[in-house]
Amino acid sequence: MKLTDLLGKIKYESFGDIASVDVTDVCIDSRQAVNGSLFIAVKGTVTDGHLYIDKAVCNGAVAVLCQKLPEDLKPGVAYAVVRDTEPLVGVIASRLFGEPSTKMKLVGVTGTNGKTTTATVLYKLFKHLGHKAGLLSTVCNYVDDEAVPADHTTPDPVTLNRLLARMVDAGCEYAFMEVSSHAVAQHRIAGLQFAGGIFTNLTRDHLDYHKTFENYLKAKKQFFDGLPKSAFALTNDDDRNGRVMVQNTKAKIYTYSRQTGADFKADVLESHFEGMLLMLNGQEVAVQFVGSFNVSNLLAVYGAAVLLGVEPHEALLALSVMRPVSGRFETLKSPKGYTAIVDYAHTPDALVNVLETIHDVLDGRGSVTTVVGAGGNRDHGKRPMMAHEAARLSDRLIITSDNPRNEDPMAIIEDMLAGLTEEEKRRTVSIPDRREAIAAACEEARKGDVVLVAGKGHENYQEINGVKHHFDDKEVLLDIFKSQI
Repeated sequence: MKLTDLLGKIKYESFGDIASVDVTDVCIDSRQAVNGSLFIAVKGTVTDGHLYIDKAVCNGAVAVLCQKLPEDLKPGVAYAVVRDTEPLVGVIASRLFGEPSTKMKLVGVTGTNGKTTTATVLYKLFKHLGHKAGLLSTVCNYVDDEAVPADHTTPDPVTLNRLLARMVDAGCEYAFMEVSSHAVAQHRIAGLQFAGGIFTNLTRDHLDYHKTFENYLKAKKQFFDGLPKSAFALTNDDDRNGRVMVQNTKAKIYTYSRQTGADFKADVLESHFEGMLLMLNGQEVAVQFVGSFNVSNLLAVYGAAVLLGVEPHEALLALSVMRPVSGRFETLKSPKGYTAIVDYAHTPDALVNVLETIHDVLDGRGSVTTVVGAGGNRDHGKRPMMAHEAARLSDRLIITSDNPRNEDPMAIIEDMLAGLTEEEKRRTVSIPDRREAIAAACEEARKGDVVLVAGKGHENYQEINGVKHHFDDKEVLLDIFKSQI
């Protein structure tokens, strides 16, 4: 594509023969530049792309979009200078890849908790119904049946549009993606056309980046503000921010709820660790999910499926055969008769949801031990809150390491311990080694008890001092189970 066509109506100051340049690829990482690339220099949160312009040109970039012109202009390279490059990356990437989001029905899911489950179950439901579909999620991306490893909840705009283009080429009719607050704030979804948006809930998270809860809320809300009139906005009426999210959207608003009248409503008739029996919009359906939070997730899935044209009866039948996402309230039965649950819960609210669900099912018939830590180099403020909620709803608490990253694990544990009362501290032990912590919880568990291993869920690594080491909570538990036979 001609560079001038790619830039379109963007206002820029040009240097070099822009009119004659043909662009075959776009990148924001100089290491990914190839012959024919347009390199877009973005001032990121970690580094400034302007420092790597010469490297991109050396690797084959024929054009550069930047905010500040480099001192040494290379012959044969076209330069375009704009006020801010970050909001333009998605728009340009979308144009170069043929605006793939307009060629299928793209649905975005945003919120603090439930994004992965909602997006993944939607993807599996449409696949089950015989449709070609794509998925962009925290756990793994899928181009129809092809798995593509995921590095971020929402990829950078270039990767995102490249994946969407691959989905179009594969014949996908639908695509479902998690939309993180970082993605909105950093314009990663700029240039995309959504057929629908789903709001799950909003609780404290990512304040290390957003600084205030209000900024976090605004980032989520911007997604709905940008939805077109042709789209649907499906919001959780049980969350106090559910209506705030959609108050300025142009999309048609729909609601789902477990507590009030809504377009999509559900009640729990029966609940156990193997699943639930629900009354969903007046119809009974047995599902293989557990917990009130999963009722909300399934309502979002059902509502979105119906709004995308699936017959309600077909949607219910498909929901009945869906299985939980890896690391999301994943239950394992020990040979000793206790139940171990692996869950990604890494916020105070998510821990409360999981532990309240466990108590609802146990109904006082067993004890609960929770193993949990907190990530390093992230929001310090939620650490004592997480520990308090875990202690409040557990008979025994083991505080351990999560992904300490570049922090001292004991410093993170001390931050968590600061949130406990004296009585809660008496029921709490600290074991920095996560494997030892899980083993200690299992050693004490008896028939009918529950061991919750929270915080990492699907993750198969532990990041220590910037190095990722293989570590999988589920694998550790299964190894422990083998020794119990």
